[in-house]
Amino acid sequence: MLFIPLSLLLHLSDPNLPIENPISPPVATFSIVGYDAETDQLGIAVQSKFFAVGAVVPWAEAGVGAIATQSWANTTYGPNGLKLLKSGLSAEQALERLIADDPGHATRQVGIVDAKGNVANYTGDACNKWAGAVSGKHYTAQGNILASEAVVKAMGKAFEETEGELADKLMAALFAAQEKGGDSRGQQSAALLVVQENSGYGGFNDRYIDLRVDDAEKPIEELQRLLNLHKALFAR
Repeated sequence: MLFIPLSLLLHLSDPNLPIENPISPPVATFSIVGYDAETDQLGIAVQSKFFAVGAVVPWAEAGVGAIATQSWANTTYGPNGLKLLKSGLSAEQALERLIADDPGHATRQVGIVDAKGNVANYTGDACNKWAGAVSGKHYTAQGNILASEAVVKAMGKAFEETEGELADKLMAALFAAQEKGGDSRGQQSAALLVVQENSGYGGFNDRYIDLRVDDAEKPIEELQRLLNLHKALFAR
């Protein structure tokens, strides 16, 4: 169940009541950030027992990098991290800067892939267990409040072994993670973001695939259905 502060519940029942110090719930999540050297696509796939996770975790810019920010997510890691990557810093260097500038870094979890395929990840000591990450060539997979370490390991293995476009590799990782128990609290939302230069609608932006399932019993399956529909409608 999504945590809703008592003050917010009272406010919903009586809008005249103030909302006092609402506490955001952690984005208990598993995600994978990846890069495809053949197409220069960058992307993120994520699932969480959290409403509308796609509005919080994934950030990407073609030719720059892709970032997943989660746990007690600091959403400034997305735009600020992309700025750092755009300035010429590597994934590891950008991550070090983000953490150094954030007094709450112990509660954060982040995965970054830059436009050269370099990867970096970070799991703060205060993230809820099980929390951690694995990385390999052109990808990093991370999660918190997971069933076990097997979840992130399964994501990495699926990414490495799956053929096809980057989106297919990322989705395979989500399915593999869920098979190993996924988010220990259950499922609710999922998202897939893949960027490639001039690959958005009409070639006017870089959002090749931008799909979200905000609230569903089986969000990964629904996300796959949307991806299949996207492929059918926008075949290249």
